Amino acid sequence: MISDILEEKDLICSLEVFPPKKTDDVHIVYQAIDEMKSVEPDFISVTYGAGGGTSKETLSIASYIHNECHIESLAHLTCAALTEDGLCAYISRMKEYGLTNILALRGDKPRDMSKEEFDNRYYKHASDLVSSIDKSFFIAGACYPEKHPDAATLDEDIANLKKKIGAGVSMLTSQLFFDNEKFYRFVDMADKAGIHIPILAGIMPITTQKQVTTMIELSNASIPSALTERINKYRNDPEDLKKAGIEYAIMQKRDLIRHGVKGIHLYAMNKPWIAKEFFAAN
Repeated sequence: MISDILEEKDLICSLEVFPPKKTDDVHIVYQAIDEMKSVEPDFISVTYGAGGGTSKETLSIASYIHNECHIESLAHLTCAALTEDGLCAYISRMKEYGLTNILALRGDKPRDMSKEEFDNRYYKHASDLVSSIDKSFFIAGACYPEKHPDAATLDEDIANLKKKIGAGVSMLTSQLFFDNEKFYRFVDMADKAGIHIPILAGIMPITTQKQVTTMIELSNASIPSALTERINKYRNDPEDLKKAGIEYAIMQKRDLIRHGVKGIHLYAMNKPWIAKEFFAAN
């Protein structure tokens, strides 16, 4: 269980993989995991589609990580389109696989879900989902260093985080960010608000020009000038952009470790080379 690792280690190193949209491509994820396990992550998290479309693969992949690779796995669970019966079925399957760790999320509105259906969803917030999960599981939650898009202020967002923690969350993993100072400010505000559980810093290297727009829209993360300059310098050179993106992420990692963060969580995008280069650098 991840709780044991948190007690044993001063610094956690973990990464995330995701099931492909096309089930025919799922073997690619297993191949990536087989390569990425060489970096010896403390755990690997596995994402879950907003509408649960990849839920079957999520648990199959999490089971492979746990039972075949002997690495702790953290199975994501989003509740935007989840029913009470759906939660029971998911928990039952997790127990069958011997899985003990859940990352509880609200998730985005599925594309095939109407606004009315979304507004009247069974689980309104991640805290409602957390309250309904068997507490024999280790439950993690997500946080946004620069504020959740739906929150009016960072203070409001942190107040909502406290509700999740009160419901049973024991660890937070941050959304990706590119400005470490924003993360330090968030951690300081959370601490002053009474949040004292481990907070892992989520890092995603920018390795393609397309990522810049996509990731900013999804994460609400700002890009500091130091990174903007690198992106602009190599925007017409894909290979050098990859190198620059990884180098910047490694700089972030080193600074975070110097500041005593509890953990580094890498959004590896199912790419073993990213995991290897990122974690190999001291």
